[in-house]
Amino acid sequence: MSGSTHPVVYEILDERFRTGRCANGDDVMRVLHNGGRWVEGPVYLPAWRQLIWSDIPNDRMLRWDETTGTVGVFRSPAGHSNGNTLDREGRLISAEQGNRRVTRTEHDGRITVLADRWQGRRLNSPNDVVVHSDGSVWFSDPDFGITSDYEGHRAESEIGANQVYRIDPGSGEVRLVADGFGAPNGLVFSPDERELYVSDTRNGVIRVFDVRDGGTLSDGKVFAETKEGLGRFDNIRFDDGGRLWAAAMQGGVHCYDPDGTLIGRLLMPEPVANVAFGGPKNNIMFLAASTSVYCFMTAVTGAPRIRV
Repeated sequence: MSGSTHPVVYEILDERFRTGRCANGDDVMRVLHNGGRWVEGPVYLPAWRQLIWSDIPNDRMLRWDETTGTVGVFRSPAGHSNGNTLDREGRLISAEQGNRRVTRTEHDGRITVLADRWQGRRLNSPNDVVVHSDGSVWFSDPDFGITSDYEGHRAESEIGANQVYRIDPGSGEVRLVADGFGAPNGLVFSPDERELYVSDTRNGVIRVFDVRDGGTLSDGKVFAETKEGLGRFDNIRFDDGGRLWAAAMQGGVHCYDPDGTLIGRLLMPEPVANVAFGGPKNNIMFLAASTSVYCFMTAVTGAPRIRV
């Protein structure tokens, strides 16, 4: 129930997890909210000290106020939104599975459609979204929202592939940047923005690409892969030590050293889809796990927020 707690349990697989203080911090995690059907997309809004997330099958977005501890509805209906992030001006960018588009919520509440088609064909169901410091918006487009009516609306893919795209900040052009995925899901830039990491849920891998001038990708290779029984990758986030934290469903949250070694795991009471850092010091870990949203303060800090 909301307000309850669970112990923070780590599995230390490499001494670097211990020496990096990855297992330090709170001993318990709080349940901020439960009763969702499948929650994803947590994003912390520093200016408002609020967390916003998606409850996809219930077609709503919720928000938690850090100063009061209250939870309320932010938007309903919400286009079966999934991933959320902030742009350089602090505006909310959302991947709407049901509406098959990527949107921006303006400061006055208006919704601007950033992308809903590629080469004249409707997108599948945008899943996760990240913003580069140059203002470009990058998003994954698997078919999760069109395979059934549970997380969107059942439909045939007009594109016939699950891919990753970039929205140009000047022209608004939607350009294909990476393909060959089973189902591209979580996205994150490396802290120096020289690389883009993409989780491929169906193939059980995280791929990494070099980001080139002009907003193109090259040299895609496998950074990590899940082993049998250790879940499926969903979203991914960096801390300021260059370690990658990957939500892995039943496998909890995996922590990878910059060299790709799995050094530890955070074990969760529910399958976890998303991990995000937030709070005034960016050292609160928020976890979207099946029906619930959890949080606790860690001894590691999330990678610096987007720089202008």
